[in-house]
Amino acid sequence: MGVPLLNASGCLDALAAPDVAKTLDVFVTKTITPLPREGNPPVRIAETEHGMLNSIGLQGPGIDAFVSEHLPRLAELGVELWVSVGGFSADDYELCCERLDREERVSVIELNLSCPNVEEAPEAAAQLVAAARATTDKPLYAKLSPAQWDVAAAARAVVDAGADGLSLVNTIRGLALDAVSLRPRLARAVGGYSGPALKPIALACVHVCATTVDVPIVGMGGVASGLDALELVAVGASAVALGTVLFADPLAAERIRAEIDAEARARGLADPADVRSAFVVQPENMLQMRKNSNA
Repeated sequence: MGVPLLNASGCLDALAAPDVAKTLDVFVTKTITPLPREGNPPVRIAETEHGMLNSIGLQGPGIDAFVSEHLPRLAELGVELWVSVGGFSADDYELCCERLDREERVSVIELNLSCPNVEEAPEAAAQLVAAARATTDKPLYAKLSPAQWDVAAAARAVVDAGADGLSLVNTIRGLALDAVSLRPRLARAVGGYSGPALKPIALACVHVCATTVDVPIVGMGGVASGLDALELVAVGASAVALGTVLFADPLAAERIRAEIDAEARARGLADPADVRSAFVVQPENMLQMRKNSNA
């Protein structure tokens, strides 16, 4: 079966790089809002020592233009499509989900409940999921922030409200200063932090949620190798999304897929997905797998 690989929302423009999108099992769109948005002013991206900051700000064409102009072209890729939607009220989520419910080309709707790059504070995540659930029968994945104190409680709340799966995790707020001026490197100062430094946070969030709710989880955050991906599967993810790595290595999915298989074989696993049950259900099995990999 293997481990399905996706892109993290906003980390790949499939229309500009269709050959890259086709290396994935699923393509996830950038977050779509009801109305067009220009996003935040530049500078919007800054590389840091251990990752990347971004402050794009939900730039997009709006739901109507997306459905009429972008979706037909994305459907030609031949890759399963997930659409990320966002907004600033329950009405926004309802509008987008109701519009997408009629689109057979969309298999899953991912609810962006945790964007750190917009000033408006949306309603409670469970309320937004409930509003979306009332307008569509499509599978809903709730994308949660790692910044909250009790992500397990948030996972329970959104699943109880109708979420069919979780996407963990979104970026976390960060700030970088110019070494000379000591001024923020992003125009809005604070942005969403991603990259290798996010991986331990993502592992913790996936683990605690996987032991709290029984729904599929897309793990993401700092994945740059097959071992990174396998670690997320080990703590409970059923699929893995690539984000920051795609900026430096657009074809990373092909390499990481091969590395996942190699890491699994080194641990005596015929299917990389088997590492999940070994860790989540029977932690003692992990000791034997470590011994096998060191043999």
